[in-house]
Amino acid sequence: MISVALIKAGAKVYISSRSQETCDATAAELSDHGECVSIPFDLSTVENIQHLADELAKREDRLDILINNSGKSWGADIDKFPERGWDDVMTLNVKSPFYLVQRLLPLLEKAGTKEDPARIINIGSIAGIISTTQSAYSYMASKAAINHLTKGLAKDLVNRNIVVNAIAPGFFPSKMTRHITENEDVKKYAIGMIPLGRMGQPEEIGSLAIFLCSKPSAYMTGTIIPIDGGILING
Repeated sequence: MISVALIKAGAKVYISSRSQETCDATAAELSDHGECVSIPFDLSTVENIQHLADELAKREDRLDILINNSGKSWGADIDKFPERGWDDVMTLNVKSPFYLVQRLLPLLEKAGTKEDPARIINIGSIAGIISTTQSAYSYMASKAAINHLTKGLAKDLVNRNIVVNAIAPGFFPSKMTRHITENEDVKKYAIGMIPLGRMGQPEEIGSLAIFLCSKPSAYMTGTIIPIDGGILING
């Protein structure tokens, strides 16, 4: 959703995921809207994150925008929650975004100016703000960590002409929410939690990302922006 918005706005977009087949197919599909390039890597390891940074540096001399959107969830009853369900989620959702920032700092610094900083956008979740667990213990903890990491990075990188903000989505149609959208009973329950009475639309989160990447947001950093249809007002 965010990639389509950026491409339509004229950005050259690189996408990365662990599946070469999926990454290449997605890039081909998104190229109907503009320029999209696939660089597939499993970003759960620092070694592969470095490979991605090296590959980008071969192709570009600067990076205007980094969007940390790789992530996963894991749900299980508390008395059966496996160690892997904790480690895998925390690694991809928290460790990987940090090391992507670290290894891409040289390219981001080359892009940023005081008037128009480089942008880092971390994709969090309202699960990191509210206490409803859905038995996704490591997921909610990881997204709370991303919110806090966003603020720490924002403070440390502001003098390098890089601003860092986070988007905290509610329910949007995606692979991660397929278990909701493909089950009518679950979907009805989920929508019942949303004051606006519907799931979010692709253009809504895409437009928010465009705002955070554009000149009007240059005075914002360390901000966590919920886009949730009003779920948070229910407490």
